[in-house]
Order: sequence, then C-alpha cells, then structure tokens
Amino acid sequence: MKLHDRFPKYRLPLWASLLAAVLVSGAMTLLALWCQPNALRVVLQHMKAQPLLIVLNAMPIGMLVLLFTALFRNVFFGAALVNFAVCALSVANRIKLEVRDEPVFPRDFALLKEVGSAMSSYDIKFPMAVIIIVILSTLALVAVGLFVGCKPFPIPRLRGWVGSLLGAAGSLAVLVGLILTVYASVPLYNSFRVSNAYYIPAVFNELGFPYCFCHQFTTYPVDKPVGYNRAEAESWETGNNPGQGKPVHLIMIMNEAFSDISDSEMFAYTDETEPLPTIHALREDPHAISGHLIVPGFAGGTANTEFDVMTGMQTNAISSTITSAFRVVNRNLDSVFRVFGADGYHTSYVHPGDNWFYNRENVLRWMGAEETVFINQMQDVDMKGRWVTDDYMADYIETLFEDAVAKGQFLCNYTTTIQNHMSYTPDKYGVDYPYAPVPLTVDVSPETESLLRVYIEGARDADAMLGRLVDYFSQREEPVVLAFWGDHLPYLGDNMQAYRELGLEVALPEKEREHPLCSYETPFVIWANDAAAETLDWESAVSHLALPENGRLSAAFLGASLLELTGRGKESPWFSFLTDLRRISPVIQKKTVMLADGTYVEDTEVENPVFHDMLAQWQQWSYYKLRYKDVK
Repeated sequence: MKLHDRFPKYRLPLWASLLAAVLVSGAMTLLALWCQPNALRVVLQHMKAQPLLIVLNAMPIGMLVLLFTALFRNVFFGAALVNFAVCALSVANRIKLEVRDEPVFPRDFALLKEVGSAMSSYDIKFPMAVIIIVILSTLALVAVGLFVGCKPFPIPRLRGWVGSLLGAAGSLAVLVGLILTVYASVPLYNSFRVSNAYYIPAVFNELGFPYCFCHQFTTYPVDKPVGYNRAEAESWETGNNPGQGKPVHLIMIMNEAFSDISDSEMFAYTDETEPLPTIHALREDPHAISGHLIVPGFAGGTANTEFDVMTGMQTNAISSTITSAFRVVNRNLDSVFRVFGADGYHTSYVHPGDNWFYNRENVLRWMGAEETVFINQMQDVDMKGRWVTDDYMADYIETLFEDAVAKGQFLCNYTTTIQNHMSYTPDKYGVDYPYAPVPLTVDVSPETESLLRVYIEGARDADAMLGRLVDYFSQREEPVVLAFWGDHLPYLGDNMQAYRELGLEVALPEKEREHPLCSYETPFVIWANDAAAETLDWESAVSHLALPENGRLSAAFLGASLLELTGRGKESPWFSFLTDLRRISPVIQKKTVMLADGTYVEDTEVENPVFHDMLAQWQQWSYYKLRYKDVK
C-alpha cells in the first residue's frame, strides 16, 4: 500500500496554500520570539509601537517556508523543516546569551568546530521545556502535512521538479535580495528605538532575533585580501621562541580621550596653570620615550585602538567598510597578552565600564587575558559625576600590582579608563562644579569655551593619574615599565566645532594639513623606573628600537615596540614581522603612510618593493589570524 493511500489527503488550492504559508510563518515567528530569554509580551509591546518590526521578523521565515514548500510540494512539510531550523537557531541564541551574553551571529556557522569544543567550558542549562515545545510543534506540522497537501500547480508545465526548483530558486533570490538591501540597511536598523543601542543582546531581544540575525549577515565584514593563500599564511606561523624577555612588569594605560591639544599655541597657560605637567616632565626624563600614536579613528572607537595595540592588526585594514574590530573577533587571537603569558606573566585587563560594551569580556579573553575586571567587580568606586575617576583607577592598578608581587608573579596589565568620556557638557561633574578657566589667545563661542573647560578638567585628572603612578613606581624596587596613551581625540562639538574655532589644522581637509593624520594623533609616553631601566639597559634598548625622530607611530606597532623594548621582539614571528615593517614605515593609515624619515606619501608612491610585499603579507596574515588560526 502506498503512503498516499494510507494517509488520504485534503489538497489545498494555491490561494489556500499561500494563506497557510502566511499563517504558519506568523506562528513560527511568535514561537521563535518566545524562545528568547525575555518575555514575549514585552517583545510584542515593543513591536506594537514599531509595527514594521513584525514584518521584518516574519518575512525571512515566510520566504523560507515558500522555498521548502516549493521543494516538498507541501506547505506543512516545508513549514516543519523551517520551524525546526529557525527555532533551533533561536534556542541556540538564548543559550549563547545566557552563557556568554552574546547573540548568535551568521558568522558562527563557520565556527561549529570551536562551538563544539567550547561547550564543555560552560555550565549550560538547556531550556528543556522550550526544546520540547519546538520538537512537538515540528512534529505537529509534519502530522498535518500527512493529511493536508497542495493541489498541483495551475500551470501544467511547472508541476514537476522544474517548477519546484524554479519556485525554490525564486524564493531564495527574493530572500537574498532582501538581506542585501532591506536587512542590510543601517539607517533602517538605527531608526528603531531600543533601550541601549550599544548593548547588542538587548537590541536582539527588543528588535527580534530573526530581524537582527538577518541584519548581521552584512555587518562587520572581513575582506579577503588580494592574493591570499591560506597555506602560505599558515607557513608564516613558525618560530615562536618564548622566554627571551627581561623580567619587568608592564603596565599599559589607555586613557579615555587623552590628548595634548592644550599645548597648541592658542592656549595661554602658565607654568602654574598648566594642565599636563606630568607628561611634559616625562618628555625630558632620561628614562622615558614619548611621541604620538596614530589611532584608528577620530573622536571615538576606543575598542578599535585596543584591538590595534594588543593584536598588531589594524581595524582600518579589516574591511573596506567602516567596522568595529571587536565585533569581527570570534576566536582566540595572538596578542601582547599571549607573548607575556607564554613567559609566565599574569595578564589582566581592567576597565571601569560594562563588560558587554564592545563585547569586551569575550574578546579580551580571546586575546589571552587571564583576568578581566569591569565596573560590576569593583568595590567602593570613586565617581566624579557619573564616571569612575582616573584617581580610583590609579589606586586599583597599584593594588593589582601589589597583589601580583605578593604572589611572586610578574604582571602584564592593560587598563582602559573612562572618566574623560564625552559628553563635555557643564553638568558632567555636577551642576555647580567649579571648572578652571581656559586662557586663549583667540576668540571662541561660549559653547566652545564650555566644551574646553569640561574636557581639559578631565585631561588634567588624567595627567595627575599618570603623575601618581610615576611617583608610586619610582619608589618600588621591582622593575616596572609604564606605558600611557590616549585612545582618540575628544569629540568637541558637531562638525569639529571647537577645533575649527581654535584654528587647529585637525579641522582642515586632510590634503591641506601639514600633518595629514593629525586628527588621529594622541600622545604616548613609555617610562621605566630605575629598576626597569637597569634591567633593560635602557639607553641601549631605546636606541635599538630605532623609533622615528618625530615620535609618530601607528597604534598597531605600539604592542610590538613594547615587546621589543622588554626583550621579547623575537619571541613571536608575528610581532617580529611587525617590528621589521615598522622600521620601514612607522605609520600606516589606510592609503597614507609615513616613511622612516618622517615624510608622508600615498602607499602607491612608495618605491621600496619590500614595503609593498610586507604590506600585502600583513593584510594576508591578519586575515588568516582572524578567520583560521587555531590559538590554544
């Protein structure tokens, strides 16, 4: 007896099949949203206020139902497969949110091997009730499909497999087209109201998992470099030789929006009112190196600078589109942490902000930080306005250092501060806070003067933090190298308002500037206490670095420079390569490069063929690390 004789079917006409596809797609959308960790009624209330979200969440499910309906010639069989796949993905998203506070992204499909090995690292509580309902609903659709089918397509020529394949291909083409246009639209995505646009899990919960998942297909791309060869890139990963470094503690501090714009000639500070006395003094210190970093972005992108410094890769070279470096990281990476960790150091990352911001908790662990500390782990926090003070962070670093010394450990620490974060409005530190005046030799608007007063108050506190740590480590017998720099220039009004009114060349088009990359320059200083200077043979170590006379350096070369300074320049083939590239071109920023003699040129104007070979190798090697290298 044939199957269709055992289960006699009622066959739906075309219009009824399409209606059934719409109805089951809507039901599956609700089920997928119900699978999420937040309450379904909260999601629906959010969507009620923004009805387009309902369509955007249901549309991809509906197109998949049509695709498999065409293939199976049965709307309920097709819906059963889609229901199981979509809801399984939604359950996976729920689990990932609960164990890692990060949603499922399309790129996770390329990491199934890593997902399998990582599952044993987490205490996963599977939502069994949800899983059972997904399975039962899938079986229910299969059961309905046994008794309810579809009438043959009205056009006889399209009733066979040719018609099925054409229908499936058409549905797939529409779905792909939607993903590449509607779902890829950043303005549309940003137009929806959410409670916290920077907290990606909350965005997924509030806008709906199906919509956000489809949107992520075209976000945070990693471009494959021209001429990339995986086997060749893998061959470069030879020559790791840990244990060569000198025994010194390394304290790295990236200070929020720290800059020395107050050194500009239009500021009329005296020795008594100078806001940056520490960094000025260190520029004359025989145990210090100073200059300016060229960071990835202007007035934002803190995590991108972290990425460049720690990994030696460049945010701006990952993709031709604007991207967030931390959002493309989904695997273990080589980093400064890993080199010091291989030498037995305790590696730690500290930031008085939320652990989910930029997905930092996960990414810093992938970079090899043994310990990560965020605001929720800090006790008796000292606030200035609504931000954790730089002075509190100095105290925290001192405590971390003392704990490491007490345990007989050498410390490699990276701290990112937050106090001088925008906005620089008069109420930043309280309505009646007494900001010091900013003496200027040019006339500016009251709004700009207010911005400068608030910003420079934070810069003054940052410099004081540096001074406190220099004083503290000067008194320690343990060898310590302290590196301090800014993550980006401050945002001082729309359209560079303060920069324009001050007459700074930052506000000029890049081609009209004396220093074309000045909008990306932040000060840095690397200082060693007496014990570290002796351990490293400071003068010889600094001379061997061969830094450019103008002190400019791409952020991506800072980590390699710190490794070389502490005797670890040859421990990693990757960072050794970066050191060699830096000696040819200390600054590389998209198409603009600065050669070792301090001249700026377009990369195509560089006549040295070795530079072009190494630049291509840098891009290809970075791609291999981001996509394929298995770092234990």
